[in-house]
Amino acid sequence: MMPRSWSIPFVVCAAMVLGALAAFAGDALKAGDKAPEFSLTGSDGKVYALKDYKGKQAVVIAWFPKAFTGGCTKQCKSMHEHGDVIRAYDVAYFTASVDDAETNKKFAESLGVDYPILSDPDKSAAKAFGVLMPEYGVANRWTFYIGADGTILYVDDKVKPATAAEDVAARLEALKVPKRKT
Repeated sequence: MMPRSWSIPFVVCAAMVLGALAAFAGDALKAGDKAPEFSLTGSDGKVYALKDYKGKQAVVIAWFPKAFTGGCTKQCKSMHEHGDVIRAYDVAYFTASVDDAETNKKFAESLGVDYPILSDPDKSAAKAFGVLMPEYGVANRWTFYIGADGTILYVDDKVKPATAAEDVAARLEALKVPKRKT
């Protein structure tokens, strides 16, 4: 049991924390919101911008915290090793982090990935997507599904790194994203 002298400060502190979490949750992007514009350098040296896909195809951007770490390596490997299940859909897909372009280039090369890993070193896109964890300076592991019209279709904030690709494909199917024409 908590000492009586702690009860009021504890309740006030708990209320502040819950209030901050509620405020954050209220600002979080959700299905139906307009996706934030981004223009980010990929591990292949090209610049990718959301506006380039509007009216053409859906976009998946899978944020991860940090290159060369365990969970992030599993996530990016899954997206590579099982990318065929994602490529069955008419979608542009990327992973992204706040690491610099050179780090993500080396990370992509170390994994042999066949898709671009986007870099957001100034953290502006991570902030716009609401994934930045300021206390750690990295992004949350969230995946955004964006329709061809630029609207967010779904936000997955419970990504499983080992099955990331299969989970993306299942979500694309559930969202009725068209299959790629052969």
